[in-house]
Amino acid sequence: MEKVILETEMPDIGTPRRGKVRDIYDLGENLLLVVSDRISAFDVILPNGIPGKGRILTQISRYWFKQMEDIIKNHIIAADVKDFPASLQKYSDILEGRSMLVKKAKPMPVECIVRGYLSGSGWQEYKKTGNVCGIKLKDGLLESARLDEPIFTPSTKAEEGHDINISFDEMKNIIGSETAERLKEISIKIYSNARAMAEEKKIIIADTKFEFGMYNGEIILIDELLTPDSSRFWSMENYAPGRGQDSYDKQIVRDYLLTLDWDKTYPGPSLPGYIIEKAAGRYREIFDILSSGREG
Repeated sequence: MEKVILETEMPDIGTPRRGKVRDIYDLGENLLLVVSDRISAFDVILPNGIPGKGRILTQISRYWFKQMEDIIKNHIIAADVKDFPASLQKYSDILEGRSMLVKKAKPMPVECIVRGYLSGSGWQEYKKTGNVCGIKLKDGLLESARLDEPIFTPSTKAEEGHDINISFDEMKNIIGSETAERLKEISIKIYSNARAMAEEKKIIIADTKFEFGMYNGEIILIDELLTPDSSRFWSMENYAPGRGQDSYDKQIVRDYLLTLDWDKTYPGPSLPGYIIEKAAGRYREIFDILSSGREG
């Protein structure tokens, strides 16, 4: 099993800003994103990592960024270490396969979520109100039901803790009507294209989250794209509305943690080896499916 990278240390490059999964190095004009093997659950970073996770997330993002270039530009400058600045070459053993040199865009203060199926927080809200983020849905929908049309349900960005779902009108108040309409249009188009591509491989993309930034006065895609950490992937063969679905993501970890007497606060419990192996297998499986017969 490959070495788990929990934190990257490159002293002469600087101290990174560490997110839940990514280490972000400011290189002046550009940024270096390094995707670690860290895993979080219930907004707590766990002591163990998932071997290979960072590489898999990076390769999946690269694949989807390439597929969506005809819709919108993205932040990638280079994704092969040999194309990075000379100062980074000596760290190739850390960076290879799990890093991207990217444009320093100004991130939008909202996350753009598209839902094609009724699941997660959307299902919880629908049960109570019949709405999802201010959008009225028809009565009688089941959990995991496919929606007639994908819906756009933005959220705020939280530095810590949970993001908060907001209405489209609230999003307009935050970033302006014209920009909000543009992000909604792009988000639904990306999701619709990706969903059709995934369905050819017998995968359902139930919902996904996009992040955008401004770069030289232009909106571009940033962060990650259509990975198991930002999307819900389900098997078409096992799909059945009326219940929760088995996801190609860290649901295995969440389910295990729910069996413990843990109050979902830091520090999180260590994961047993068999849970780590099962989670790693799920990440590898969705990567293998999505990348089969891929172009680019």
